[in-house]
Amino acid sequence: MTPADAAGRLLMVGSGNMGGAMLRRWLASGVPAVRVTVVSPSGRAQPDGVRVVAAIPAEPFDTIILGHKPHQLRAVAPALRGHAPRLVVSILAGVELATLTSVVDAPVVRAMPNLPVAIGKGVVGLHGARGTEAGDRAAALMAPLGLVEWIADERAFDLVTALAGSGPAFLYRFVDALTAAGAALGLPADQAGRLALATVEGAALLAAGADTTPGVLADRVASPGGSTREGLNVLDRDGAMLALLTETLAAATRRNGEMAAAARPDA
Repeated sequence: MTPADAAGRLLMVGSGNMGGAMLRRWLASGVPAVRVTVVSPSGRAQPDGVRVVAAIPAEPFDTIILGHKPHQLRAVAPALRGHAPRLVVSILAGVELATLTSVVDAPVVRAMPNLPVAIGKGVVGLHGARGTEAGDRAAALMAPLGLVEWIADERAFDLVTALAGSGPAFLYRFVDALTAAGAALGLPADQAGRLALATVEGAALLAAGADTTPGVLADRVASPGGSTREGLNVLDRDGAMLALLTETLAAATRRNGEMAAAARPDA
């Protein structure tokens, strides 16, 4: 099944940074723009050929993507109840499958993409309807976006959201800090930025194609008694980096849980 076949007539309810990134990649992968309708009350500009409307239209669609703010689900729900698409995909952070199925009359798959889906190098976690026609349709639609992983236990979805969905932001903060550290120690800031970005890009590509773990690769870079080892000793001291990232993921995971609670019908 091609992405175009999987999408059919596609309605995107909201198309912000993440939805827009997904849409651009789908169009580049062969989904015809004329089959896509985006609901955008603000009239935000969309790619050429994509229809933009202010409210959910009363017409049939094969696939509906929910990409609005999680807290807006209650306001959107009445307009969704008249639709019976083949598939509803929700990218609403924290909103649980039970909540979603209570407001739509269609198979629902939760999806958690991250921003690199725009270039086909993203990660998309999926939960719900696996092994069904709708699940196959969701997987085919997400395939051009990057790595697609089915998450068996929905209780783990908030953590997947924190690790993969929020992960690019955490990595960007690391790159920014690496740049700032280089500048603080004497490099021109723009040069430090170029070096940091190129280093992260190359290291990530190498790790993706390696037959071992990133931890082993780090040790291979670090000669005993050398400068890399001295720097790793700082990062590894008392498990400080692991503790910091564990705390970071835990905070993001808790927030996803709070948003899930706020979106429940009985909240």
